[in-house]
Amino acid sequence: MNVETAVAAADPQSTQHFDVLIVGAGISGIDAAYHLLKDMPGKSFAVLEKQETFGGTWWTHKYPGIRSDSDLYTFGYKWKPWTGVPIATAPEILNYLGEAIEEQGIGPFIRSGQAVRGASWDSEAGHWTLSVEDVATGTQRPMTCTFLWMCQGYYRHEEGYTPEWPGMSDFKGQILHPQTWPEDLDYSGKRVVVIGSGATAATVVPAMAEDAAHITMLQRSPTYFYAKPNKSELAELLEPLDLPEDQVHQILRKRFLYDQKEITRRSFEEPDGLARDLIGAAKMYLGDDFPIDPHFTPGYRPWNQRLAVIPDGDLYMAIRKGQASVVTDQIETFTETGIALKSGEHLEADIIVTATGFHMNVLGDIQFVVDGQTLDYSQTWAHRGIMFSGVPNMAYIFGYLRTSWTMRADLICEFVIRLLEHMEATGTRIVTPTLREQDRQMEPRPLITAENFSAGYIQRKVHLLPRQGDHDPWIFNQDYHTEKDQIERADLEDGTLVYS
Repeated sequence: MNVETAVAAADPQSTQHFDVLIVGAGISGIDAAYHLLKDMPGKSFAVLEKQETFGGTWWTHKYPGIRSDSDLYTFGYKWKPWTGVPIATAPEILNYLGEAIEEQGIGPFIRSGQAVRGASWDSEAGHWTLSVEDVATGTQRPMTCTFLWMCQGYYRHEEGYTPEWPGMSDFKGQILHPQTWPEDLDYSGKRVVVIGSGATAATVVPAMAEDAAHITMLQRSPTYFYAKPNKSELAELLEPLDLPEDQVHQILRKRFLYDQKEITRRSFEEPDGLARDLIGAAKMYLGDDFPIDPHFTPGYRPWNQRLAVIPDGDLYMAIRKGQASVVTDQIETFTETGIALKSGEHLEADIIVTATGFHMNVLGDIQFVVDGQTLDYSQTWAHRGIMFSGVPNMAYIFGYLRTSWTMRADLICEFVIRLLEHMEATGTRIVTPTLREQDRQMEPRPLITAENFSAGYIQRKVHLLPRQGDHDPWIFNQDYHTEKDQIERADLEDGTLVYS
């Protein structure tokens, strides 16, 4: 089947059944569509996207300064060279994704404004039936597919996570979450308090600092930031050589991967030394007189929570210029005019931004049913962190938390294509991850352990996620340099994938 025929098969008037349905048109879903078109052009498929257009998180978030917190040489696709600065803004990333969609002919396969509300597997029929709602009209209709590919991310796009603090209803100003930022918000000349100290807060604060009367980052505890110039010295060295773009991209990708690997290694093997380097960078930007302790001296091991890059040290520079400040304290209560802290200090505010994280969900909050039984994912076992025990013909892209998300998306896409090709070659229609006898005594562990990654948005909902075991292929170790070989060479006939 050529591309034109495949597009016709994806037309809603011609059929409601597909070989593959992809849920989500963000980074992962676009990657999945690319691999299907390139490697299996005979497969009919469609990409169902709940939002009004592609982009996922880069379309959802519209707060000031929104940008990547990892480099685009690894966050971008290995099949489309990134040619800009390492840390990019959301509009730049959306433009890059738009180019990828147009260049690869993916656009006709994307159906925007289509929300999947339920998914039911029928073993006798050998397919999934999805209940798909047209967001504009509210009408629902069924769509079926032989294989379901979940690429919808891992948090709710409709709302962010905001804790309940005493007195919030008393505040006379505006309280908002970055995930639902009002695009017409005028904060010029306003006093702003940003609650939180993660990557979002570190982006919002310097972006708003120029126009706000003053902006304060209020944190309960400090965070490690990685301050570095937003440029690649290696890219500048390679520029005069006039190498092909894809070759430069691969070189830079390998360099940034090496740097990420080294930082991760140091976080486990030399945590004190890495902490000194990160804190030392803060001192360099903020000056000797700034109280680094307590504001930028975290009490946890570096990379136990996400290490966000602050390009050109912009957060630190806004603080040094006096446009922004940081307060390390706990909230006692909101008041009519701001926030009262447990120390007795009061922060005056016209706008309070709750940069307090995501509402993590499990597979898009979609209700799954397998042969009439409602599926509880917390009782399943993750097969390479891609498929789940007892769940036929379904794969899920969950990326890395330390290395760029896309690095794992690429690995999973190649794995799924190899699996589909294997099923085609063997004449099998259904594949179900299944525990072997030697797997049944495994001690269940959380999919993401607190010792490995302790971010609040993960740990609040980790009990809802599938379990992992203590040996392959039931381990999800979050390490690209280990997985790139394991997944590429995964034995599809080791007895853990049952075909029928």
